[in-house]
Amino acid sequence: MIQLDIHVGKLIWLELIGVPTKVAKETIEKENPSIADIPILLNGSPVTFDFRCDRVRLFDNVLGYVVQIPTVT
Repeated sequence: MIQLDIHVGKLIWLELIGVPTKVAKETIEKENPSIADIPILLNGSPVTFDFRCDRVRLFDNVLGYVVQIPTVT
């Protein structure tokens, strides 16, 4: 018998807009432990268009605050 360990948690964080990026990263890690990759990128940075269910990109401004809604991408 095959057993899969699937963690389903929060997938979108509307409340993290305007929050310091480091705090946002800690919040995401706490609220969805299955997220393994949380890169912090400057808003406008180029990204790939592949989908990964274990990644949330955090886009911040030069002051270090989240400026786009973090979602699983």
